[in-house]
Amino acid sequence: MRLTKIYTRKGDAGYTTLGDRELTKDDLLVEAAGMLDELNSSIGFVIALPIQTEEILSILTQIQNDLFDMGGELHIPAHAVISAEKVLRLEETLDKWNSTLPPLKEFLLPRGNPTSAACHVARTVCRRAERSMVRLHRQTPLTNLEILRYLNRLSDLLFVTARLLAREHNEKEILWDHERKKS
Repeated sequence: MRLTKIYTRKGDAGYTTLGDRELTKDDLLVEAAGMLDELNSSIGFVIALPIQTEEILSILTQIQNDLFDMGGELHIPAHAVISAEKVLRLEETLDKWNSTLPPLKEFLLPRGNPTSAACHVARTVCRRAERSMVRLHRQTPLTNLEILRYLNRLSDLLFVTARLLAREHNEKEILWDHERKKS
């Protein structure tokens, strides 16, 4: 599919087309597809910031492609692209990267350098995309539940990636101080 014309004017009346279906722009399917687009853009913003580790850049770029594939699945549900192998790839990367980090005993405050902080934002956008996909699944069951698994693992991977990006810039992780004096 090639975009030869950017506007169609269908949106002016609150409608859009996904695959062969015309839907209102507030339809849960449109919402879920939009959340995937927002997530992909958030990850793109992380990539646009300074990242020293080529492996992180490569994995994040692969994830962006997977998210486009996932959006395609929403348009054509019978065309499953997100597989158990892609979920396993995320899990293997997550385990590998997490093993290089010190274990956590408390929650982290989502911050650090701009790249790490942007990755924390991408993580929260991923969680919102996952919630949107769950709402869609409750209304119209997804034919491929690997989509839900993928988004769940991806948010965990983005958390670990944010920690790695903080470490790249020698940022000290700030833990949640649950014992601080409350005013």
